[in-house]
Amino acid sequence: MKKKVLIITYYWPPSGGGGVQRWLKFVKYLRQFDWDPVVFTPENPEMPAEDTSMMKDIPKDLLVIKNKIWEPYGFYKKFTGKKRNEKIQTAFLTERKNSPRMLENISVWVRGNFFIPDARKFWIKPSVRQLSQWLKEHPVDVIVTTGPPHSVHLIGLKLHRKLNIPWLADFRDPWTNIDFYDQLKLSRYADKKHHRLEQDVLTSASAVTIVSPGMDSDFKKIVDRDYVVIPNGFDRDDLKLKHPVEPDRKHFTLSHIGSLTKTRNADNLWKVLGELVHEDEDLDRQLVLKNVGKIDVHAVDSITKHGVDKYLQRVDYIPHEEVIAEQQKASVLLLLINNTPNAHLVLTGKIFEYLASGRPIICIGPVWGNAAEIVRQTKCGKAFGFEEIKELKAEIKRLFLAHQKGQEVGDCVGVDQYDRKNLTEKLAGVLNEISS
Repeated sequence: MKKKVLIITYYWPPSGGGGVQRWLKFVKYLRQFDWDPVVFTPENPEMPAEDTSMMKDIPKDLLVIKNKIWEPYGFYKKFTGKKRNEKIQTAFLTERKNSPRMLENISVWVRGNFFIPDARKFWIKPSVRQLSQWLKEHPVDVIVTTGPPHSVHLIGLKLHRKLNIPWLADFRDPWTNIDFYDQLKLSRYADKKHHRLEQDVLTSASAVTIVSPGMDSDFKKIVDRDYVVIPNGFDRDDLKLKHPVEPDRKHFTLSHIGSLTKTRNADNLWKVLGELVHEDEDLDRQLVLKNVGKIDVHAVDSITKHGVDKYLQRVDYIPHEEVIAEQQKASVLLLLINNTPNAHLVLTGKIFEYLASGRPIICIGPVWGNAAEIVRQTKCGKAFGFEEIKELKAEIKRLFLAHQKGQEVGDCVGVDQYDRKNLTEKLAGVLNEISS
């Protein structure tokens, strides 16, 4: 007989983006490992993007419970001059040069000091009230919360204490050590409250799962306990495109998938490309620099400064299936890591689909970081520091030469460990342990 798990997540289809995929894929495969999932999610969330294509992965008879959430984003949009239907970008990404900085700074201060741990805090009480009643009538073996937003973890914390149900807290990103934490303009009181809530969650949860080894050492400094690393991954079903594609042989396309934020701006890469197009007429004719996702004005300015803006192709948010196609068409995939104090912890979800694509990867980030280590271990590409020039230039020249000769480069190994089905089996083991 299957055990039952209640999964509380803010991000769920038709919401798009990386925050959706982790638990959508777990839900897709959990029944194969004797766990029957139920999902609790907001009825009216603020979606960073919409992607109805992801709904195909939702099991047809899955029970999804929803309730309404009130969020202060309507006030925020009015205050900063945004349109009602304009999407709220994460990680302080700014697309407009004329963005009202003073108003943005005030709103960030308000957000950081009054909405703790985040602007979804008003979802906590009504959700605890609704789920407390539901759980009395429909018992489950485990409750799961996944954050950010970390308000979701506080729902799990309260239900765990109230009903004594085993609880797994899953962290897709750090909390107080996330790369933009120092930009929240926190008062001493707000900072202490964030740390206290984080410590409460890490101490109280029956188990804590995280996405990278770096987060393990990071969280151990806060609460010394066992953490289970279950990284993000790729789904083989996603790789089977309705219309298969081949790498573009006419162009040398360097593709970055996802938001290109200010902290991910790879100035050394644009500098190298600017030099190379002046040195090589063939590269000048064939180079395409493609960004699939939002791009910050600071990154655009940097690309322009080095004279490679004419090669830039900007593609806004597209359905996940089209993202897979873009990865498979690319000559080279760019994995740009946030240049922040916690850069070594960053292990974005897209890296695993990059691995599965079979295309060579150039990683710009700390060469000792989690992302660089995976690229090295799988032999799917090479990693370069934020300031490296000579070595990066040599690698791009090598890859372009192989492209001109029609040669495939790289031979990835050990990628199967990141298959979503295999990762779900590991998750089921954690659920079995805390529910026994």
